[in-house]
Amino acid sequence: MTRSRLGRVALQLVLPVALVALWWWTSAGSTEVFFPPLSRIVDSLRDDWLFEQVGTDLVPSLTRFTIGYALAVGTGIALGVLIGLAPRVRRASLPVIEFLRSIPPPLMLPFVLVVIGIGDNSKIVLIVLGAVWPVLLNTIDGVRGVDPLMLDMARSFGLGRGTRIGRVVLPAASPKIVAGMRTALSIGLILMIISEMQASTNGLGFRVLSAQRSFDSAGTYAGVIVIGVVGLVVNFGFLVVEARIMRWHRGAQRVVEA
Repeated sequence: MTRSRLGRVALQLVLPVALVALWWWTSAGSTEVFFPPLSRIVDSLRDDWLFEQVGTDLVPSLTRFTIGYALAVGTGIALGVLIGLAPRVRRASLPVIEFLRSIPPPLMLPFVLVVIGIGDNSKIVLIVLGAVWPVLLNTIDGVRGVDPLMLDMARSFGLGRGTRIGRVVLPAASPKIVAGMRTALSIGLILMIISEMQASTNGLGFRVLSAQRSFDSAGTYAGVIVIGVVGLVVNFGFLVVEARIMRWHRGAQRVVEA
């Protein structure tokens, strides 16, 4: 690891370490029910989340999120390409899209529970209903922004529709698609937690709500910290994958700027 990279990592750790130190100092010796010492929260993290609740709560939550997010991305890209390439389909579907995306996904939870039930499927569907919109709208915008000359050139070379979509349309629209996927990531995580707070028997959201209802403040804070760490790790993993997939795009940008 180079010295400059070590410097960047150290700089990123300064603020989190300072905040943790400040939290530890201000909460030390606290007897408030809703403001427990950080030492008690750390004990709860060690006793519960390092052993007991990883398999019973963390793994089910991540499984639901992964399935829901994958379905949202696949559906958003497929429909986005179709709508973006077909002006008539776009004009016909625009009112429906604007209507549906204006409905906050949490409001759909009671309806989803009644129609699908209280199992994992309802939670996955809620994640899809919320996370699909950034991917869909960014895909439509990206596909519409493809240079028509590139499409005409692909047709002149005799490339079929499927080849044109895979070799021309999707690569050209990929920067906006990836941006939509990253936005959908946070939405999916939020909806994962919300869905587990209703009619659920496990998951991160269920565990935090159960700790809150039993006045286990340390357990509540510990669950919130775990959720934050999950979001941090998922986002970091996405950035690593994005850097590999979009390496060609950054190289092309540097060539254009030069």
